[in-house]
Amino acid sequence: MPRMTAAEAAVRVLESEGADVLFGIPGASILPFYAALRRSRLRHVLARHEEGATHAAEGYTRARAGRIGIAVGTSGPAGTNMVTGLYSAMADSIPILCITGQAPVAELEREYFQAVDVAAITRPVTKWSVCVKEPAQVPRVFREAYRIMRQGRPGPVHVDLPVDVQKAEIHYDPDLDAPLPVSRPVPDPAAIERALDMLCAAERPLIVAGGGVILAEAADLLVRFAELTQTPVVPTLMGWGVIPDDHPLQAGQVGLQTQHRYGNATFLQSDFVLGIGNRWANRHTGSLEVYRRGRRFVHIDIEPTQIGRIFDPDLGIVADARIALEMLIRAAEARAREGRLPDRGAWVAACRERKRRMLRRDDFDDVPIKPQRVFREMRRSFPRETRYVTAIGLYQIAACQFLEMSWPRQFLVCGQAGPLGWEIPAAVGARLADPEREVVAVVGDYSFQFLIEELAMAVQYRVPFVTVLLNNAYLGLIRQGEKAYDMDYEVQLGFENPHAPEIGDYGVDHVRAAEAFGALARRVTRPEELAPAFAWARAEAERRRLPVVVEVITEKVTDIAMGPEIDAIREFEPVLDLEPAS
Repeated sequence: MPRMTAAEAAVRVLESEGADVLFGIPGASILPFYAALRRSRLRHVLARHEEGATHAAEGYTRARAGRIGIAVGTSGPAGTNMVTGLYSAMADSIPILCITGQAPVAELEREYFQAVDVAAITRPVTKWSVCVKEPAQVPRVFREAYRIMRQGRPGPVHVDLPVDVQKAEIHYDPDLDAPLPVSRPVPDPAAIERALDMLCAAERPLIVAGGGVILAEAADLLVRFAELTQTPVVPTLMGWGVIPDDHPLQAGQVGLQTQHRYGNATFLQSDFVLGIGNRWANRHTGSLEVYRRGRRFVHIDIEPTQIGRIFDPDLGIVADARIALEMLIRAAEARAREGRLPDRGAWVAACRERKRRMLRRDDFDDVPIKPQRVFREMRRSFPRETRYVTAIGLYQIAACQFLEMSWPRQFLVCGQAGPLGWEIPAAVGARLADPEREVVAVVGDYSFQFLIEELAMAVQYRVPFVTVLLNNAYLGLIRQGEKAYDMDYEVQLGFENPHAPEIGDYGVDHVRAAEAFGALARRVTRPEELAPAFAWARAEAERRRLPVVVEVITEKVTDIAMGPEIDAIREFEPVLDLEPAS
């Protein structure tokens, strides 16, 4: 039997599980693992902060089906810095693997330098967190880690490796080892038939499609089932892109913030909801009394404990989303052949008319720029194939209300945890996972200041992407050439003051900050400058193979539609006055 160090065995397992990129920062207690990496085909990308490494790993996993992002750090604070990224991944069912070094086994209880029980700290935000104290267990622990990450509701795993465990030699033959099988729950056929009975009996049914459909690689099946049964689809925030926004059966998003007017209006008209791979998150449902009133629910989810977690559905089915949809399609096709599927033409037409008419304005010419106009120009400037990355805040809410998605994994968002600074490292991970796809990160001025140092990671490894930075926190005056404008008042009056200081004298100069890390950057203050700036950013990102930042100075206070319940959204603009459909 071949002999190698436990660290070398761990690396060989990673290779056989399909790993190709790791994001991390070396340190004393993880150096044996790094030594093993030098003799592997794995590519290491040096992050600037361990939290940034975890978010990059998230972006990698979210963008590339079937692959799992990996973050690596040393002992002590490296592991505690990873907690936020693990929480974000756990909350959104994203599998990432975090590997940390640890003090020698004999020193774990002796207040050794940078020795803390990271496994205990990360246990609440992982599917499994383990400190491996026996060298011979290392390869099997890594095999089990991958099985756990993939099986059931996906999620992150943390493996803590004491430095002496990494160095120890063990018997291990990679040629006689392979990934562990992953089981997927199959629903009872009778439950599938009952769910279809309930859908067919409804007059105004909807499908709520969550991120679980995307994780199961079942978007094509969901669209097929919706078309077969003529049932409109409401994607959740995590499921956005599961059906193209321009598909006749895409009925918009529902919720308190990341929602469409027509989505909420259609949901309130529905009498039956089939939820697949979704969580009934509170920003989607609002008050359960309002959300549930007058409609029946079927909930299909891979995680047994998710059924009934938020409310008691009329029917709960534990199943992998892809298997469930395959069975639903077969059952629906059998009924179609027998002429037993109801005609949904009138309901579908009503949903489409609401979608056509209940639109929000985005054609504002105001200065400072309204965020709605920014997203209008983004839709026009970036190709349909562009991937978007965003995190948390008003810019995320506006992005969801005004952007358009066309395919699964196009919109990457940290939906539940919402950590600041997520966007830049996640964009790096997404672009490395799918190098041929353009990436645009949407970020606010405050979030941009968190983990901005990961721009240096993108510069070092020539990772091109565009960051659209919406800045509504500037102070005072902004200079454009020889003219200066007070972005609160004097620009409307045409007042000129050539002696006004630069924006950096009044607040954070994001352009200079980005350039300090080696990125390219430009500031935009007027709506007509948006399209040329986006065209420049796209071209320079690809030509120079660098991250490019476009900072947009927006109005300080923007009335973005939101409310306490899905039937009480405060809208700040009237419905667009469109002619009736011909």
